Parts: sequence; structure tokens; C-alpha cells
Amino acid sequence: MVQGHIYKLADAELDQPSMVTIGVFDGVHRGHQHLIKRLVEEAHTAGRAAVVLTFFPHPDIVLRGLKGRYYLTSPEQRAELLLALGVDCVVTHPFNEEVRQVRAAAFVDQLLTHLKMSSLWVGSDFALGYKREGNVEFLREQGTQKDFTVQVIDLIVAQGETVSSTLIRQALEEGEMEKATEWLGRPYEVRGEVVHGEKRGRQIGFPTANVAVWDEQIIPRNGIYAGWAMLGHERFMAMTNVGVRPHFNGSNVTVESYLLDFDRDIYGQQLRVTFDKYLRPEAKFNSLEELIAQINEDVRVGREWLEEHST
Repeated sequence: MVQGHIYKLADAELDQPSMVTIGVFDGVHRGHQHLIKRLVEEAHTAGRAAVVLTFFPHPDIVLRGLKGRYYLTSPEQRAELLLALGVDCVVTHPFNEEVRQVRAAAFVDQLLTHLKMSSLWVGSDFALGYKREGNVEFLREQGTQKDFTVQVIDLIVAQGETVSSTLIRQALEEGEMEKATEWLGRPYEVRGEVVHGEKRGRQIGFPTANVAVWDEQIIPRNGIYAGWAMLGHERFMAMTNVGVRPHFNGSNVTVESYLLDFDRDIYGQQLRVTFDKYLRPEAKFNSLEELIAQINEDVRVGREWLEEHST
């Protein structure tokens, strides 16, 4: 049984019992990975399907009315990462006012009906259902009544702090890429179509790919980054500028990547960009010559760092 990615709990049609974990899993960070790898191993050993039930939009956005960039991963990227961990089925269930009002016992019944749930795996702080009434104690009582087990997994701690999506968002906003990379278990990434910009970089000898990043995904702190650009199965060193391009009096934040040793027209293609190392803040220069000299220095430093840290 491999269903891949589906978008509604009622559309799940499992033909075998499953072990299920539930959460937002934004970023699929190391804490998430720890839980899910154990779930997959146990499920497959027992001849069960490994299922992740997640939500979109993020409950925080619905409950708190948040606006702007908030996500570490799009629903599609999140599902890709989860499936790559060996999960058989990812259910991205819509979260809205109707779902928010569902009582915990009723939601458990849906899991049993649609996922043939034999075991539920959660973190110690987990709760589901109306007003978060379905905490671990409640779920264990439900399990006794309805014949499923509840497995509580300890949260991962790194640098003395519990790994969380909130901490990773803060690290990105501060340009602390080493922390974000450690907590995610990989460099932070954005992706999008390469679109036409003002072609300022081309005019000064550094043509950049202007990446149309999903407008709800977090972009790291404004500045210059060393990282990698993935075009299909090809990978290139890249220097990426996040910001408003103050030298050219820009006002809108853009993500523009200069791919090293590269000279092709890739407009309209999908590009993935990682942020491995924060090099410096954005700056306005006194002359075009100063700007070009600084970009050359950024490329030198960035190339050296990437060569040293290449895997």
C-alpha cells in the first residue's frame, strides 16, 4: 500500500492497518525526523502502513489570524520530505473553522475509519480536537476503549533547546544559518520559477536568477548568502542576495541567485536555492565600481566556503 500524498482524510483508502502520527511538521526538522523514522521502522516491521496526517493552512494562521511569510516548507515540499523518510501516505488535511470545532473523540473515530489506525505516535506535548482536549491522557483512554495504542516520543534537544519550527524561524530571521541547518538537518531551501527582473546584475557582469518564492514561505534575513542552486538534477554554487538592492534604490524584497560558472537562459524553469552561509548584510555603495569589487569578493569568499564544506 503506497498512496503518496493526498489532500483530505476522507480520501484515504488504506487496505491494511496503519501506524499514524499527527502534526503540522512544518520544516520536517530533526525532531520530526526522529519521530517519523521510528514510526516507519516500527510500522514496516509490523506489516503496517506508516501514515503522517498533517494540516494546511497551519492552525496558528487560522487561530491567530497571522499574515505574511510564516512557513518553512510548502505543503508539497513537506510531503516530499516526509515521503523521503519512508512514509507510505501523507495526508494534508485542510484546517479551517469546521475542523477546529471537531471534538477529539470524533476525530479519533475518523482516524480509525479512514486510516485503519492501530497505533498513534505523538510528542509529549501533543493535543488534538476542540480546545486541544485530546491530550495524551485522553488519547490513551480512547485507545483502551477503541483498541489502538498510543506511543509518546521524546522531543529532540540540540544546543540545550528543544528543536522546534519556531526556533528555526527565529534563526532564519536573524541570519543564523548554522543553527537553522543543524536544527533542520539540512540547509534551508526556497524554490520557485525563474522570472524576469530588472536585469541589473546582467548589466554589471553578474546575471542573476530572480526566484519567485511562494509568498507565504519565510525568506531569511536580508543579506548575501553562499549556497547551492539546483536546476533539475544539476547543482551549482550560488551567491544569493535577499533584499531590496539598495544600490539601485529598490523597494521590494527579492531573492536573486548568481550561479557560479554558469551561462544559460533558465527563465520559466524551477530553481531550488539553499542558504548555507550568511556572508554579510545588504549595503549601498558609493559607486558601481565599489559594488562590483564587493561582489567579486563575495564570490571569492563564498566559493572558498562552499568548496570547503561541499558534500
